[in-house]
Amino acid sequence: MHYIGSKKFLLPFIEESVRAVVNLDHPEELVFCDLFAGTGVVGTCFKDIGCRVIANDLQYYSYVLNQQSIGNSSELLFRALHDTIPQLVNANNQEERLIEVCRYLDNLQGKRGFVYKNYCCGSLKTCGFERMYFTPQNGQKCDAIRHTIEDWFKHELITREEYFYLLATLIENIDKVANTASVYGAFLKHYKKNAQKRMVMEPISIHLSNLQHQVYCEDANELAKRISADIIYIDPPYNERQYSAYYHVLETIARDDKPLLHGKTGLRDYNTQKSNYCYKDKVLRTFADLIASVRCQYIFVSYNSDGLMTPDEIETILRTKGDYHCFSRTYTRYRADKLDARQYKQTEVVEYIHCCVVNN
Repeated sequence: MHYIGSKKFLLPFIEESVRAVVNLDHPEELVFCDLFAGTGVVGTCFKDIGCRVIANDLQYYSYVLNQQSIGNSSELLFRALHDTIPQLVNANNQEERLIEVCRYLDNLQGKRGFVYKNYCCGSLKTCGFERMYFTPQNGQKCDAIRHTIEDWFKHELITREEYFYLLATLIENIDKVANTASVYGAFLKHYKKNAQKRMVMEPISIHLSNLQHQVYCEDANELAKRISADIIYIDPPYNERQYSAYYHVLETIARDDKPLLHGKTGLRDYNTQKSNYCYKDKVLRTFADLIASVRCQYIFVSYNSDGLMTPDEIETILRTKGDYHCFSRTYTRYRADKLDARQYKQTEVVEYIHCCVVNN
């Protein structure tokens, strides 16, 4: 999915930087912790390399995505759904089973639930605002699938791992047909081409592993006081944009909590999810507290040239913990929406990976 600050296209640079400092010949002996995991691409990369991974993010939709990509490590067989989906009996492997379960969900009759009533053009009748995040057809489909996943889990027809797999699959696929400029800070006035397509529950990948991995949904600064790792990777918000406001629709779909929504864009209350890393007057103190708390051998901090903290400020704080190194890479700026285009005139941005080898 499109995601602000995603490191998907910077994974080779990140891995290269880590390997320049850390011996990864025996990755199974190392614990890699991603404190601001987002969609989980960095943690998944190091899971595939062979490390044991700890992933964390304050947003619940991120927790769901990371439970699937990092927390799930074994094959999912959906054995308790044999009566509901008879085709599973003849499915010979995991791939076929995932296809059959997703196909069943894909063919459910639409349901006029919370998504349809609040995030589609039909919302004009229910709340007085015509919100066009999804077409009515995709909104009803999302409601039917979300309700069924929750009902299956409630009645123990799917395991916890299967639950998060299906929920992550729904989030990934509904995002593909969202009528937005990549983020949910606002919707478009007319349905764009992708948004007009019928949502399809395409199975997503499972990353198998023989190791146990952990996933949290907590404030990074608080979690850092309780855990330890060999490598701690820190990729905090860079600027004033709060992820909880930019992805509030996915948060509501993930939680299925039917919150009170506000205004034309249908924002949910996100006061408890605001990050201090998005405030110029708080970020340095918050970052310094985090670095003081972490227990590890190596610290890697991803931060770009648009960030609220300067490279010198980050270096100063990391040097209080140990020996400092820095890697950098210039890449094309990702513009989330028209507002970004107005804020940033430069087309390129520098990504820094600040490294600290912690003194024992």
